[in-house]
Amino acid sequence: MQQSDLSTRVQALNDRYRHHSATSVLDHALRDPSVGPLVLVSSFGAESVVLLHMVSVTRRETPVIFIDTEMLFTETLVYQQELAERLNLRDLRIIRATPDAVAERDPDDTLHQRDTDACCALRKVAPLQRALRGFDGWITGRKRYQSGSRAALEFFEVEDHSRRIKVNPLAHWAPEDIRTYMEENRLPRHPLVARGYPSIGCIPCTTPVRPGEDQRSGRWRDRSKTECGIHLVNGKILRRGVSA
Repeated sequence: MQQSDLSTRVQALNDRYRHHSATSVLDHALRDPSVGPLVLVSSFGAESVVLLHMVSVTRRETPVIFIDTEMLFTETLVYQQELAERLNLRDLRIIRATPDAVAERDPDDTLHQRDTDACCALRKVAPLQRALRGFDGWITGRKRYQSGSRAALEFFEVEDHSRRIKVNPLAHWAPEDIRTYMEENRLPRHPLVARGYPSIGCIPCTTPVRPGEDQRSGRWRDRSKTECGIHLVNGKILRRGVSA
């Protein structure tokens, strides 16, 4: 499909579902033939349980991809196992960088100290791109309030470099919507949230967030980097201030 055709289709989807709720957007996206086969990509992080629960209720057989960078907090790995069992996720796919790639590019696990973009590309971007083959799009848990770079996020968008659709059902949700949904459905929180981690990634690149800071300020602190690289604009890692 030509890029212009895909952009037109995405615009039509946004127009069609502009006033729908998050659950309605997700339900329609999973069933709308104009969207195509979708997979949910989840970090099993601070707010991931909301979308995971929605998928488990809407269409439990939806494939779910979890990227294990092999540098994650133990709490994240335990939480992932607990949620997968509790929500009865039927098609959970745990992916990692290939051993050969790690041996070649990061044999001593220090790449993140020298080049965080290269580390993310090795441990997250490349494994995900392999796992997304065969899908027309993927579902993300991104929201407008998370950072300035996501402020213009829509329900549907074009992933330019791959010609896939990205679906963001929670794009318009506020923090209180997340809290309310979790409370009403009695969903367990990631254990690190109570310790000051509202956004959780790999151990070397994640720190607690201070009062008044941006929710994602604990990721790659003191660096210009704000995204791991799986969310791209024109094939480039998204930076703060660049529209999503």
